[in-house]
Amino acid sequence: MTDTTIFTQLEKDHDKHRELLNRIESATDNNDERKQLFESFRTEVTAHAAAEEETLYSTMLAKPELRHDGQHSVAEHHELDELMAEIADLDPSSPEWMEKFKKLKHDYLHHIDEEEQDMFPAAEEGLTKEKEVELAKKFEERKPAEYQRALEGVDMEDDRE
Repeated sequence: MTDTTIFTQLEKDHDKHRELLNRIESATDNNDERKQLFESFRTEVTAHAAAEEETLYSTMLAKPELRHDGQHSVAEHHELDELMAEIADLDPSSPEWMEKFKKLKHDYLHHIDEEEQDMFPAAEEGLTKEKEVELAKKFEERKPAEYQRALEGVDMEDDRE
């Protein structure tokens, strides 16, 4: 695992998230399964985003040439958090739930595609291979704690305006 970079780890998570989104979408006849899969997705994405922000994005924000990309992605994380909170409050059998879920799926896929196609390559140019491996190790250390926080609902909703 010594050659694993932060980008490899993030893309592995993204693949897991894509699979969960597809499973949620295909759980049309089982609202309990849909709700459970959505809760798993939300917990996983919340932990992923927090660990990503603490490792890669904090590094990018400290580099003027990468700051804009980091700020953009953090803002998108916030928008996705708000949408997931809205969905969590809805009945999974309602048409509104599926409408908002489809928006979430579209927005999230756009977000991770943008990261993988635009942001990660730009960040790779601004980081050494050693830094990428160091960030991967930090991400691996942080994500379990962030996953636990997400399971407990810590930082899941922010009612401030």
